[in-house]
Amino acid sequence: MQLICIKWLIIDWSAIDIKNGECLLCPRRCKIDRSHDERGFCGAGAQAKVALVSIHKWEEPCISGKKGAGTVFFSHCNLRCEFCQNYAISARGYGVEVDAARLTEIFLEQQGRAVECLELVTPTHYAPIIIEALKRARASGLNLPVVYNTNAYESIEIIDALSEYVDVFLPDLKYFSDDAAGKYSHAPDYFHFATAAIKKMTAVAGPVIMENGLMKKGVLVRHLILPWLYKDSIKIVEWLWATFGSDIYISLMNQYTPAHNAFSISKLNRKLTTYEYQKVVDAALELGIENCFIQEKSASSTDFIPNFDGKGVLPVKL
Repeated sequence: MQLICIKWLIIDWSAIDIKNGECLLCPRRCKIDRSHDERGFCGAGAQAKVALVSIHKWEEPCISGKKGAGTVFFSHCNLRCEFCQNYAISARGYGVEVDAARLTEIFLEQQGRAVECLELVTPTHYAPIIIEALKRARASGLNLPVVYNTNAYESIEIIDALSEYVDVFLPDLKYFSDDAAGKYSHAPDYFHFATAAIKKMTAVAGPVIMENGLMKKGVLVRHLILPWLYKDSIKIVEWLWATFGSDIYISLMNQYTPAHNAFSISKLNRKLTTYEYQKVVDAALELGIENCFIQEKSASSTDFIPNFDGKGVLPVKL
């Protein structure tokens, strides 16, 4: 089955034999035939669906820089996080379907806006189309660093296939606890697969390379601290340090604010306290971690949630 997955990554979806058209792109391994519009757990179809093309200036400084990251927000998701701020596109699937040709144009249009990088947000379930579009875009002059912004619920085969096309991996590491992962993101095996994927990302990207304060190669692992789960967060920080040392960067995020279904969940219906966040930061300091971004309390605001209005997805009519 693994060979089918790899074969699927390097050929056009329409060329997949029906009996081999099983979706094995993520650990869900739904095995549905998306080329015939079957929908699995994530809800994605055969075409890529894009909700917003924008310039994002609020990522980590080494990603956004001065000019901002050229973000492409993909619709649907293979997790179902109860607190997702982007639920309009992840859970409800808002967006516009585009083919590989249009996706290629979008990538090149972002480069034309003089952004620091091309950032692909929640791209996992569209990996074959993205690879095809990146191939075409490179042939037409794309030379931006490509940032793969993922929830890390990935298969290592996908990461391996992306290794020629992605410069910077920007994965989340959401949970250490299987119980919390199952309860809040419907993926009780999350830590097992996410950590394997991050190890693979680090292996293919290599140690971090910085130029003028911008990350050109490497891995930056994000972790959003959740209410009541700071001890789980400390375990994640300890695991990252023990596993990778200074070969990766870490971003400890203080921006949690209730959204989506979180208002009706007692453990998720409030913002993070200063105490909870500081305990995680202190743990990182005590371990000796230096390559780490932290956030101010003001980052916890709905003001930073993008407006998913489809801007930039369709070509401008002259």
